[in-house]
Parts: sequence; C-alpha cells; structure tokens
Amino acid sequence: MTLTKANIVETIRVENGFSRNQSVETLETLLEIIKRTLESGEDVLLSGFGKFCVRLKKERKGRNPATGEDMMLKPRKVATFRCSSKLRDQINAE
Repeated sequence: MTLTKANIVETIRVENGFSRNQSVETLETLLEIIKRTLESGEDVLLSGFGKFCVRLKKERKGRNPATGEDMMLKPRKVATFRCSSKLRDQINAE
C-alpha cells in the first residue's frame, strides 16, 4: 500500500487531536518549506530520517522513445533523497 497525503493528514489528525483543516495546513506548510528550500538550491536534512539534496545532471545523450532518434538532453537539476543510517537500520530490522 502506498502512503498518500490523505493518509498522512488523517494520521496527524488522530495522533495530535487536530482538526482536519489544521492537519492539512500543517502538512502543506511542511511540504512548502521543503519545496522552497530545495528550489533555492539548499539541502533539507531531517535528522533520523534522511536528506533531500538538489543535484545538477550534466548534458547527456538520450533517445526519443517515440521515434528512436538520438538527441542531447539539456543539463537539469534533480531532487534526490538519501535515507539516514537509523532509518535504513529500521527498514532492514527483522
């Protein structure tokens, strides 16, 4: 099962006793802070969870899947996530 924003909002509501609107606002605020920080090129470090980083991908060869034609892909920025060792250990614990 995939965790959705609606699931997270409901969990925030139940565990903290917030109203649904307060839960939505809390989650949206957190996500907006993360987006703004990544847009500015800074990393987001959440201790015990992981780190969101912005990386620059260089220009590279690619292929148009519709035509099979070779092309050069422009350089671009991508967001990456690296989980913390604590989270990795929890995931791998039996």
